[in-house]
Amino acid sequence: MMSHSHVEMPAALYAAYAEASTQLFYPRGTVRCSADAMFRSRLARDLGCILDVDPDVVAWLCLPVEFETEVGPHVPDFLVDYEGGTRILLDVTEERELPELKEGAALAGFRYRGVPRAEINSGYRLANARDMLRYANCRTPLNDRIRMLSAIEEAGSLTVAECLNVFREVQPMTGISWMILHRLITVDLDEAMIGPETVIRRVQQ
Repeated sequence: MMSHSHVEMPAALYAAYAEASTQLFYPRGTVRCSADAMFRSRLARDLGCILDVDPDVVAWLCLPVEFETEVGPHVPDFLVDYEGGTRILLDVTEERELPELKEGAALAGFRYRGVPRAEINSGYRLANARDMLRYANCRTPLNDRIRMLSAIEEAGSLTVAECLNVFREVQPMTGISWMILHRLITVDLDEAMIGPETVIRRVQQ
């Protein structure tokens, strides 16, 4: 699992941590952040939400490293590990990534990508991720998990409305959200806002 030490930080990294420590963005919960969740902007928090619901993401780390560029030292917003072993530094950007940052990251041995605001805000994925991550620090009890998975296994798929009576120990949307975030069940996060007619399926292992 990714992690980093707060001891003897380079100056730019220390400044990034100091800036992020003064910020507070909701939702507070995360699922695949491997250390302290710290964000310098609302846009960075939003990208963190999207990373948590990306099925290809294994883990992500906030403010991971400092690297040199032709315009000075830079600390990217995230280091992300993807399935298959790909590791990329990500920054949020208003429009397009800065080539000097991409070059600096490459010289430091990293792949790099700037993710524009328009991509982060596109469609329904961000809104759905924000809604579900309110329940990231909850947990669906085993009895409810088994009932839910058994019902989907029998039916093939169910709508959210059809699942409301399955849960007995936790509120239905709390249970459904936690199970989606932990990749036990899946819904289409891009089609529309999650609602009664949203179709739930079991994740294929």
